Amino acid sequence: MIIGIPRETKASEHRVGLLPSGAYQLIQRGHRVVVEKNAGAGSFYLDDDYAEAGAELVESPAEVFEQADLIVKVKEPQPEETAMLRPGQLLFTYLHLAPARELTEAIVASGATAIAFETIDLNGRLPLLEPMSEIAGRMSVLVGGYFLAKHHGGSGILLGGVPGVLPGKVVVLGGGVSGINAARMATGLGADVTILEVDVERMRFLDITLHTAHTLFSDHAHIMELLPRVDLLIGAVLVPGAKAPKLITREMLSCMRPGSVLVDIAIDQGGCAETSRPTTHQDPVYVEEGITHYCVANMPGAYARTATQALANVTFPYVELIADRGLAEACAAKPELKSGINVMAGQVTCQAVAEAHGREWVELDQLSEAS
Repeated sequence: MIIGIPRETKASEHRVGLLPSGAYQLIQRGHRVVVEKNAGAGSFYLDDDYAEAGAELVESPAEVFEQADLIVKVKEPQPEETAMLRPGQLLFTYLHLAPARELTEAIVASGATAIAFETIDLNGRLPLLEPMSEIAGRMSVLVGGYFLAKHHGGSGILLGGVPGVLPGKVVVLGGGVSGINAARMATGLGADVTILEVDVERMRFLDITLHTAHTLFSDHAHIMELLPRVDLLIGAVLVPGAKAPKLITREMLSCMRPGSVLVDIAIDQGGCAETSRPTTHQDPVYVEEGITHYCVANMPGAYARTATQALANVTFPYVELIADRGLAEACAAKPELKSGINVMAGQVTCQAVAEAHGREWVELDQLSEAS
């Protein structure tokens, strides 16, 4: 199989879909790897590294898309990339299609098979999303504390406090992977941390694991009770494949103190606040209702080297399996891979994506390509 690695074109995206070591392994197994020049430069994986691994370097993304049977990326394809997809081609990347109607329609029209990292479900876990959720969760406290500084328009609260001064208050909406990592970082700084969650068993786990953090059942009344006193609000809710629920309305934000910060990790899935809209690393924040919003849609891209390595750890086994056996046999060997297939043969095969856009959902088993 020919595996193609284009350079990411989304703003401030410096990760790369395949490490040179992964390229070497694929080539040793008889596959070809085509890499666009400078694809790994943002993560300090140089063209020479890929060349030494045996990969073929090409000048343009068009050459990658034209030659490759399997395109491995990090972020969703941009419009100029979807135009290069072709029927039967495999695309393996983060897609986040539920809030992206135009992207969904473009991939459907292309005839390509699109496999989303973030919807691969293994016994209730999302193993290809977890490493990025870990990074985004930990990062949310770093950036939140940074923008709480007065010279950044914040309230001037130091999250950890100092002797004789109470620490800042952090509220985390959601106790999943990103939520628990945000809470770990915040408690490590000495902040006063409360995690809101609806799963009682998850709250028991959080209570045992994070001894200094508080857990609270997530409902409107409890959120409203906390908002007037919160300094950093972190949105870490996730409904796999679907749009994030809007837990924070514009009216609710008016209850928060001016200069407080909202970090919306869920922005890739549309955001969990009514006032959230995607931002970039170059222009990461804006102010609504006196609250600083940080809504960068590719947060882990800020730490591209770490994020690329963490992502490759979990994605490469699937890349290798698909390359060796083809998609149908790979799905037979690892059935969870089926849950990652969002679009195939011009049909939406992910129920959450179909419902988000009012499209017909076609079960994967109905398509002959999956047989």
